[in-house]
Amino acid sequence: TDESSQIYQANHSGGSPVTLSDDTRDVVSFALEMAEKTGGALEPTIYPVLEAWGFTTDENRIPAPDEIQTLLEHVGYEQVSLSGNELTLPEGVELDLGAVGKGYAGDAAAEVIKEQGVTSALLDLGGNIQAVGKRPDGTDWRIGIRNPFGDGQMGMLLASDCAVVTSGSYERYFVGEDGKEYTHIIDPETLFPADYFDSVTIYTRDSGLADALSTALFCLPYEEGLALVE
Repeated sequence: TDESSQIYQANHSGGSPVTLSDDTRDVVSFALEMAEKTGGALEPTIYPVLEAWGFTTDENRIPAPDEIQTLLEHVGYEQVSLSGNELTLPEGVELDLGAVGKGYAGDAAAEVIKEQGVTSALLDLGGNIQAVGKRPDGTDWRIGIRNPFGDGQMGMLLASDCAVVTSGSYERYFVGEDGKEYTHIIDPETLFPADYFDSVTIYTRDSGLADALSTALFCLPYEEGLALVE
């Protein structure tokens, strides 16, 4: 939504190639790689669908079935062409990197502070926790996992030198005229909000991977998601 960003320029390029910075290229490349590895459960071309549901404008609504059918034509990471730093999107195809952006930022921030000699830090990017090393006293960090059904926590992880990323249905949602809650995480298969889980937490060394997987697994049945993790 930032009109000065390279992603906005690509989304409004009318099919013309856009030259990306190295950082943006790396994020787009990673998103496409994870889309392929997850069989499209992580779908970086979901932006027009988020817009249709009103999650980018805060004017939430339930799209009509014919609108969903039309949107399906513009969803599919296979339509994205990335050659070096040149990104080309067909008319109507728009990227949203919300599922990988914070993870990339977490890894980058951790690298920066390590280069400055920091050996112990906990970075909170909102749903994304990045642990650098252990606590100053040498013990593991204690990272609480929020209870998706109410106040408090449902558990705690002891972790060090890793990323802990949670995707939850409780962070951003609206209640439709039918009285049902609709979360902002869209299932690329149906283009409706995913409803397999209320909360998914990934704990791994790579923040980008954790970020991508927490979204992808949110959009998969339990057995399929477990197989993907393995």
